[in-house]
This record gives sequence, structure tokens and C-alpha cells, in this order.
Amino acid sequence: MSSHQLEPEITIGEAAARSGVATSALRFYEENGLISSSRTPGGQRRYARDVLRRVAFIRAAQSVGLKLSEISESLSGLPDDRAPSKDEWENIAEEWRPRLDSQIATLEGLRDNLALCIGCGCQSLDSCLIFNPDDKASESGPGAQYLTD
Repeated sequence: MSSHQLEPEITIGEAAARSGVATSALRFYEENGLISSSRTPGGQRRYARDVLRRVAFIRAAQSVGLKLSEISESLSGLPDDRAPSKDEWENIAEEWRPRLDSQIATLEGLRDNLALCIGCGCQSLDSCLIFNPDDKASESGPGAQYLTD
């Protein structure tokens, strides 16, 4: 193979260097079914090149607070035998839109109302403008609505 052609698979070290994550993170993602690898006869991991896109997706999802179980569920709908298409990635983006919109609204509320919260001492989610505007938590029933998974 000439030097200008791409190898079909990359090593764990190459994947780590190109994705910006540690090899231990790649092994963790693999152990949790988020990515997969093949093995050489000597037992070394080899990753398809599209693993770099999946790792970037995982990191982005984690950075906005999505749980590994949510990320895994989304990735489970993607093909294992080929790189996902643009349409397949767009489907995931649309599935996540409501969740991300909700997070954005919460962050905007925090940004816009934090000064009101510092020292207000409300001690009550009934009147909290940041985490419970208009007492929305009461619609979910009694108990600690924000402490459950």
C-alpha cells in the first residue's frame, strides 16, 4: 500500500491521538458498548476510522451532561458494519433536540436569574425562579423531582 492511501483501521494509540482522549477512555467506551474494535492475531485493538466520529459524538454528548446510557441508546441505532450516514446522524440530532432545548432553557434561566438567587434564601423550590419557575415541579408529583435519575 502506498503511503498516500489510508489504512483501513487504526491502532488504539492512533485513535487516542486523533480523538484527543486517553487510551483508557477508548477501552472504557468499548467496555460499555459505545464503540467497538477488532483484534489482530496478537490481540491488539484496531478501530475502523469512523470510531473517531463516534468518539467526538460521545465527548460532545458528555460535555452537555448526557448520561452514558442515553449516549449508548442513541449509538445503538447506528450501523456497526459501516460509517453512519449524514441522515442517521441527523436523526439522532433531532431525537436529542427537545432534551438539549430544555437544558439550554435551564442554563439561560440560571444565567439570567443567578443574581436574584444569591442570598435570596427562598429555601423553597415552590418559589425558585431558576430551578422551578412557575412551580413546574409540582406537575411531576410529590418528592424530590430534581434528584432522581
